[in-house]
Amino acid sequence: MDERSNRWLLPPLLALLFLLIVYQYVSPACPGAACPHRPPASAARRGGGPAEQEEEEVVAGAAEEEEAAAAAALPRLVAKFPFARGELCRRVRFDMRGRDVIVFLHIQKTGGTTFGRHLVRNIRLEQPCYCRAGQKKCACHRPGGDKDTWLFSRFSTGWSCGLHADWTELTSCVPAAMERRGCAGNRTLR
Repeated sequence: MDERSNRWLLPPLLALLFLLIVYQYVSPACPGAACPHRPPASAARRGGGPAEQEEEEVVAGAAEEEEAAAAAALPRLVAKFPFARGELCRRVRFDMRGRDVIVFLHIQKTGGTTFGRHLVRNIRLEQPCYCRAGQKKCACHRPGGDKDTWLFSRFSTGWSCGLHADWTELTSCVPAAMERRGCAGNRTLR
C-alpha cells in the first residue's frame, strides 16, 4: 500500500519543486520601485505624460536618497588589486622580427580556446601561421625565419608546459621549452 501512495505522491512533489525553481529564475529579483536601476512596472506600461513624468522624478529622487543611505550604511569596499592608470594604459612594443615572444596564458572557461584559435588562424600578418588541415597545432614562424616562433600557445607549441599551466609554471617553463624547440635566441627579458 505504501508503494502505491509513494508512486502517486512523487510526481506532484517533483512538479512543485520544478515550479519553485522556475519561479526563482523567472520572477524579478526586486519588484517595482525596490530596484534602484529599474523603473517601476506600472511606469513602463503607461505612456507617461508630463504629470506622470514629474511623479516619476519624485519617486526616482526618493529612491536615490534611499540608495545613498544604504550605501552609507555599507562599509567602503577597497579594491583588492589597485592598478595605477599608467599601468592600465601603457603601450608595449612587440617586435615580431626580433626576439619577442607572446606567451598565451590559457585560463579555463573564459573563451581562451576560441581566442587561441583566432591568434593562429585569423590574424592578418606578414607571414601568417601555417596550419595543416586536420591538425590542431600551427607553425607560427617569424617573418624570414624557419625555426623561431613568435607565439607560445597551445595551438602553436602544444601543451609544452603541461595542461592549463598557470603563471608561475609558465615563467619557469617557457625559456627551457623554447631552447628545446631550437629557439635559443628567444629569452625572457621582462
